[in-house]
Amino acid sequence: MSYRNSDFSYGKVAIFFHWFSAILVVGLFISGLWMVSLNYYSSWYQIAPFYHKSFGLLLTALILLRLFWRAFDKAPKPVGTSIEILASKLVHFALYALLLVIFFSGYLIATGDGRPVSAFGVIQIPSLINYKGIEIVAGNIHFYAAWALAGLVFLHAAAALKHHFFNKDQVLKRMLGTSPR
Repeated sequence: MSYRNSDFSYGKVAIFFHWFSAILVVGLFISGLWMVSLNYYSSWYQIAPFYHKSFGLLLTALILLRLFWRAFDKAPKPVGTSIEILASKLVHFALYALLLVIFFSGYLIATGDGRPVSAFGVIQIPSLINYKGIEIVAGNIHFYAAWALAGLVFLHAAAALKHHFFNKDQVLKRMLGTSPR
């Protein structure tokens, strides 16, 4: 398997970006749901947001690298009917758009009070906006965008399984790296 995509399959780099992003998105969604249930006296009340922000910044960097890589690496030829190909393009666009909304709103939640946000205590991302109350609006956007992303991720996974089990084509196998050339 090549590092780059071919006309018929994804390369190692695209597969890595896809699955590492998927793990981070699911983990961040679950941790976000869990965090809002914590009370002030929980030992995780201060720790969980630190890791959520850190992994969120890691995902942001990964997605930006993924978009950069994607600009220079051709995608495999689309599979499916013209409606399925159009739906795939729209869902992928919406996934990236929602991720960017979630990243920006999360950044505003973390830095709206003028303090920088830390990635694993190693890198400090400075605050660019100091506006009282912005974290409330950004928090609502973050919440609803995360739920919309979860719905699209479910749709994306269901479509991949539909292609695999019903259409019996190579769509899922290409992203697993098991598609024949």
